[in-house]
Amino acid sequence: MKKLSLLPLLVFAATSVANAQTNMDNHMNTPVTNPFFEESKLHLHAPDFNRIKNSDFKPAIEEGIRQQMAEVHKIADNKAAPTLENTLIALEKSGQLLGRANRVFNVLTGANTNPELQKVEAETAPELAANTDAMLLNTNLFKRVEAVYKNRGKLKDTESKRLAEIYYQNFTLAGAQLSEADKETLKVYNQEEATLRTKFNNLLLAGTKAGGLLIDDKAELAGLTDAELEFAAQAATKAGHPGKWLIALQNTTQQPFLQSLSNRATRQKLFEASYMRNEKGDANDTRATIARIAQIRALKAKLLGYPNYSTWKLKNQMAKTPETVGKFLDDMAPATIAKEKEEAADIQAVIDQQGGGFKLQPWDWDFYAEQVRKARFDLDESQVKPYLEYDNVLRNGVFYAANLLYGLTFKERKDIPVYHPEVRVFDVYDKDGSLLALFYCDYFKRDNKRGGAWMSNMVGQSKLMGTKPVIYNVANFAHPAPGQPALLTFDEVTTMFHEFGHALHGMFASQQYPTISGTATARDFVEFPSQFNEHWALDPKVFKHYAIHYKTKELMPQTLVDKIKKAGTFNQGYSTGELLAADYLDLAWHSLPGDAPLVTDVDKFEADALHNKGVDLPQVPPRYRSSYFQHIWGSGYASGYYAYMWTSMLENDAYFWFMEHGGITRANGQRFRDMVLSRGNTEDLAKMFKDFRGHDPSVVPMMVHRGLMKK
Repeated sequence: MKKLSLLPLLVFAATSVANAQTNMDNHMNTPVTNPFFEESKLHLHAPDFNRIKNSDFKPAIEEGIRQQMAEVHKIADNKAAPTLENTLIALEKSGQLLGRANRVFNVLTGANTNPELQKVEAETAPELAANTDAMLLNTNLFKRVEAVYKNRGKLKDTESKRLAEIYYQNFTLAGAQLSEADKETLKVYNQEEATLRTKFNNLLLAGTKAGGLLIDDKAELAGLTDAELEFAAQAATKAGHPGKWLIALQNTTQQPFLQSLSNRATRQKLFEASYMRNEKGDANDTRATIARIAQIRALKAKLLGYPNYSTWKLKNQMAKTPETVGKFLDDMAPATIAKEKEEAADIQAVIDQQGGGFKLQPWDWDFYAEQVRKARFDLDESQVKPYLEYDNVLRNGVFYAANLLYGLTFKERKDIPVYHPEVRVFDVYDKDGSLLALFYCDYFKRDNKRGGAWMSNMVGQSKLMGTKPVIYNVANFAHPAPGQPALLTFDEVTTMFHEFGHALHGMFASQQYPTISGTATARDFVEFPSQFNEHWALDPKVFKHYAIHYKTKELMPQTLVDKIKKAGTFNQGYSTGELLAADYLDLAWHSLPGDAPLVTDVDKFEADALHNKGVDLPQVPPRYRSSYFQHIWGSGYASGYYAYMWTSMLENDAYFWFMEHGGITRANGQRFRDMVLSRGNTEDLAKMFKDFRGHDPSVVPMMVHRGLMKK
C-alpha cells in the first residue's frame, strides 16, 4: 500500500522537500534544540531519530504552519504578473519546516505510535486541514495559479506545463471557485473530517489491540506450531496475562491462524473477535464516527457541485468516473462469484467427507481450503516456510531482482539512527555505482503499529530542491520465537516484493518538482508498480536465488516449486471476491448524495450494499468491514479502494509485455524504468501506460492470471 501523504490531490507546499536551514527562534519561544528547525545534517538529510522527541512535533508543526502561511500570503499578494517562478515554483519551495516535521510524524504515528503522539495527532489534524484550506481557498493565490495555467502553452518544458495543470486541478477540486461563504462552510467540513479521521485511526488501533483473542487452555490452540504458541504466550505475558495465550489481530477480516487452528470453536471466536473488533458498543466502536465522515464527504461534494463524493474524488484519477469503476467491477463479478461458489462446494465436500455435520462458515474457509490445497496440490505451508528465511528473502530475493532488472546494489548502514531497534537501513546504489537513495525497512508486528503494509518517503526526490529519496517500507509479519529464524509464508514474501515495488517507484523518481515526483500519482496508478513487482517473487532466476533452506542450505526442490506455481490460482474466487465486496462497500458509502440523512444503522447499510451487488455470499465476508476499513476512513482510499484491482489489471498486462519480450532482463527493466518508474506524474497516466504497453489496458491478463478465465 502506498501511504496517502504522497498523493497529489492537496499536496504541494505542505509536503515539499526541505533544502534550506531556517532559524525559528525569532518567531516563537521554542528551543533551537528542536531538530526540525533546520534541515537534517545526516546522510541524504535522513531524520536524526536520536535527537527527535515526542515534544518536538507540535511546536514544529504549528510554527511550520505559521511560516508557510506567511510564505503563501507573500506569493498571493505579489503585485508582479504571475509567472511559473514567482507563483508555482515559489509554492513548491514553501512549507519546508512543516514538510520535515510532518513526514517524520507520519512515520511514527503509523509505525511506532504512543499516547503522546496520538494526542498531538488529534490536536494538529484540524490545524493542518485549516492550513491546506487557507492555501487552496485563497482567492488571490488561485487567480495567480489560474493565470499561469491559462498561459501554460508558453512554458518551455512539459514538466512545468504538467505542474501548472496539476495545480489548477488541485485548486478547482478543492473549492477555489466557490463563493466566500461556501468556502467558510467547506473549511468547517474539512476540519471536522480531519478530526474524525484521526479519531477513527486511534479507535481502530485501540479496538484492534483490545480485540485480540485471549486463551486460557493451550488445548484450544491445537494446530499452531511451538514457535507460534511461544509467541502467543509472550504476547499474553506482555499484556498482563501470564500463563495464557494471546492472538493479536491483523487488520483484515480473516486472520492468519484460522488456517491452522483445528479447534472449530476457537476458530469461530477468533473470527468473531476480528469481525466485531470495533462494533462492541464500547469506547472503541467506530460506527458513529464513520457514518459522520461519510455524511460530511457527501455534504462537501454537494457544496462543490458534484452529485456525490465519488464523482468528485475520481475526477483526477485514471478511471475518471464512478460509472467506469462500477462497470469494471461489474465485469469481474460474475466470474468471481461463480468461482467462489465452486470453491465453497469443494470445501463443503471435504467437511462432509470428514463427517463434520455442519455448513461451511467464514471461520472454516481457510482451515479447510488449506486441506483442499494440500490434497489437490500436495502443498503444505509448513514445508515451504523453512526455505523462506526473512533476511535471505530480502537480500537474495527482493534486492537481487532489483539488481537483475535495474542494476541496483545495496549496502546496509548501522550508523544511521532509527526509530525502533527492528528497523534496518540500506544505501541504494544505481547501476553506475552512484548513490540513488536511502531505504529503511520495518517488517515485524508491534502493538503500537497500525495494521497492514505500506511505503512512504522521509525525504522526497526533487531536482529543484537538490534532494534524493529517503524511503521506508513497513509490514506486520509475526515475530519468530526467541532464538529462532524469521520464516515467512509465501504471501509475506509477496508483500515484501509489493512494498519494494513502491520503493522502486520512489527511488527512480527524476523530477524537477516535488508535487509531481515519484509516487505522487493518482491512486489508481500508484499501486501498478508495486503489484507488478510481485511477479518477480516466483521468477525462476530470482526464486532459486533466495528459496534456500535455512538449515540445510539446499535449494527448494523443484517439485515443491512446481506445487507453489500450480497452486497460484487456487482460492482466487475467494481472494478476488473479498476484494470486490470491499470495493463495492467503498463505492456505496461514497455514492451517498449530499441530502442523504445520516446513516444510523451501519450494519444494515453494509449488508444492503453487498446484497445489491450480489456479493453477499455468507462464507466470503469483505476483506474489510465498514467499521475497520482503514483504507477508506483513515488512509485516503475513499472511493479509491478499487485501485488495487484496477492496477492489478495494469500490472498483469504489463507483465504480459515482459513475457512477450524475454522476461526479466536488464533491457526490459530499463525500458520499464524509463517509461514508467522514473516518470512520476509528469504526463497523463493513461497515455503513459499505453506508450509502454502499446495499447489501452486489458482486463484479460488479470482474469487469466487469477484463474477466473482461460487464455
